[in-house]
Amino acid sequence: MRLSPRATRVATMFVAATLVAGVSGCSMFGLGKKSDLYTQSGESRPLEVPPDLDRPSAERAMALPDTSSVSASGMNNAGGSSAAPVGFNATGDRDAVFARVGEVLAATDGVTIASKAQILGTYDVDYMDAKFLVRVTKVGNGAYISAVDPRGLPPTGNAPVKLIGALKSAIAP
Repeated sequence: MRLSPRATRVATMFVAATLVAGVSGCSMFGLGKKSDLYTQSGESRPLEVPPDLDRPSAERAMALPDTSSVSASGMNNAGGSSAAPVGFNATGDRDAVFARVGEVLAATDGVTIASKAQILGTYDVDYMDAKFLVRVTKVGNGAYISAVDPRGLPPTGNAPVKLIGALKSAIAP
């Protein structure tokens, strides 16, 4: 089968046009890569972070606790109804004060010591149907004895205030 010269010319032009379009690729239609960021590897491209996620929130950074119901001794003036620090300072080595607190707690009626952790300086106590921690921490040349709830926050209710008051009268000079 022999093609006419005109059919051969049309077929040659078609093949040539197809080759030119194939070699030029997408740039013929303006779809080629124009940004240098796309030519880099994924690891070397800059990371874009939304503005609200580039640093931690500082909204509560300077929030101060409410001290309106705390007296100079650290005891709650409202009878323990609000969450305020409950504690006092004692003189002596922390370990010696911790042992003395344990003796006083064991001798106090109605106090049940559920557990103690000398390394943490805490007694887990039940007193007047309330469960809280009595914590002994080193401060300066002495120790600070305080009551905290199991989350480490100031406890609520009268039981912690009453027990810390009893400890203060037995231990503090």
